[in-house]
Amino acid sequence: MGMLEWRDGSYLLDGRKYRILSGAIHYFRVVPEYWEDRLLKLKSCGFNTVETYIPWNFHEPKEGEFRFDGMADVVRFVSMAGELGLRVILRPSPYICAEWEFGGLPAWLLKQGMELRCMDRGYLEKVDRYYDVLIPLLLPLLSTSGGPVIAVQVENEYGSYGNDTAYLEYVRDGLVRRGVDCLLFTSDGPTDEMLTGGTVPGLHATVNFGSRVADSFGKYRQYRRNEPLMVMEYWLGWFDHWMKPHHVREAGDIAQVLDEMLEAGASVNLYMFHGGTNFGFYSGANHSDVYEPTVTSYDYDAPLTEWGDITDKYTAIRRVLEKHGVPEGGPLPEPIPRRAYGSVSLEERAELLGQPGMLANGVKSVTVRPMEHFDQSYGFILYSTEVRGPREGQKLQLREVRDRAQVFLDGRLLGTVERWNPQPLDITVPPEGARLEILVENMGRVNYGPWLRDSKGITEGVLIDNQYQLNWTVYSLPLEPEALEGLTFDRIGAGGEEQLDAASPAFYRGSFEVDEPADTFLRLDGWRKGVAWINGFNLGRYWEAGPQRTLYVPGPLLRAGLNEIILFELQGCAGEPKVELTGVPDLGNTVAVEESVLNFAQEDE
Repeated sequence: MGMLEWRDGSYLLDGRKYRILSGAIHYFRVVPEYWEDRLLKLKSCGFNTVETYIPWNFHEPKEGEFRFDGMADVVRFVSMAGELGLRVILRPSPYICAEWEFGGLPAWLLKQGMELRCMDRGYLEKVDRYYDVLIPLLLPLLSTSGGPVIAVQVENEYGSYGNDTAYLEYVRDGLVRRGVDCLLFTSDGPTDEMLTGGTVPGLHATVNFGSRVADSFGKYRQYRRNEPLMVMEYWLGWFDHWMKPHHVREAGDIAQVLDEMLEAGASVNLYMFHGGTNFGFYSGANHSDVYEPTVTSYDYDAPLTEWGDITDKYTAIRRVLEKHGVPEGGPLPEPIPRRAYGSVSLEERAELLGQPGMLANGVKSVTVRPMEHFDQSYGFILYSTEVRGPREGQKLQLREVRDRAQVFLDGRLLGTVERWNPQPLDITVPPEGARLEILVENMGRVNYGPWLRDSKGITEGVLIDNQYQLNWTVYSLPLEPEALEGLTFDRIGAGGEEQLDAASPAFYRGSFEVDEPADTFLRLDGWRKGVAWINGFNLGRYWEAGPQRTLYVPGPLLRAGLNEIILFELQGCAGEPKVELTGVPDLGNTVAVEESVLNFAQEDE
């Protein structure tokens, strides 16, 4: 497809001036059956390139075990883009941010005590082993080998994290040594510390921002006078945190900023063109003054919605491109159908604390330890111990709970301790003692900034008043699909609503018939907090705290005939145990993206 290089402030493709018009679509946030639909919509709008990150933790979920199939088939995604006539920008940095769990780093790194994103030998050995597997898969896709990939990123917004230039050079040299011979680049925010910390002389630098075009390019030009202007992330919208509104940004505003970028002669990558979904346990979190977990939806208020519909932004962008002489890239695909399948009763229930199969493999531990110590990355972890009595009116303290713990004494809920509100709980223990159980939910590792090292579970101990409680049995609950198959369910009897509201963590199961699979949305009114599966596929977290009120269910997850829903509900159901499959999405109440977050490459609030 041609070799991309730069000279005298311009990109050249096979020696001719070229403007990159790119949009971000993350293959790992979209079911593979819809990759072609999203790519064709990008091309139809007039774009010539698609950009995607490559998340390390998605491809090496357990150390030494790699996967590149299904939603992880990056080779297929890139090849498909090329076959459709699009060029590709790849960002396979060990770290990606992207509001993705741990910024794409695998959680098992945390067990090994190494430093991250620097010249730590242990860390670099893990990166090298991963790249020894990943990069050979990508080499045939490079433009220098006749493929669609025109550029590859070396590291991601490194100036927002550190200043180890030797580390950037090491990653760059590792890519080159493995045969990556296309254009290499970095991307950082347009500030002094970010551009000094995140760039390397001789390595092409790009910038990320969402507004103030002249100021941002002006700062970039202080450091790179002759390189092409490239906005590697033009933030068109923003992501959402639980307990806060859904972010939106006006179409007219983003069109005006895009027009300014193009008038300046810049190339651009829209972040995001299509956001997609943080399926499973892969949503990340931010931490500035307080921990803020990211929601399941990654709609991002992008030109394509989470479910793939075009929006007013899509139309406004198309008008700007037309003004700058960019033709449409072909017809839009037919709209993907949506259907409402109605109410589904969840008529079976399985209490977590009553599942001997799920709780059969406890590990003895003198102290509570984080889940990574037990080779667990995601889901929940249960700590259990016997507390001696008597104790009267004392305080139970969970030191550094990450991220949300439900505490039970002899099966009765004492209370909930949240990372963002770590209040002690009152505890009284009878003379004969009592069983203390603490269920902790990993709500997503921090993906940006100095709090990146984010172990999960209870990290600093459990105390009653000033006394550490020791000698625990620890149960890892990653809740992978095969674990659900061994659950023992009982039918919910008449009058069962009282027990449903007892705040005891439990699994609920129901089924529904589908004549013709189509996109739908799982509405969870009355349910409080938990995780949802459709036919064994983890749709992600739900929470009555909002903003989102529905979970997106792509049609390819359904099958003609009988389909199964399972919820893991942490706090009980208020009302009848049922859900609704509706054709109408609901991402919650909205708020405009604040101007301040668009200017300094700080992906937090």
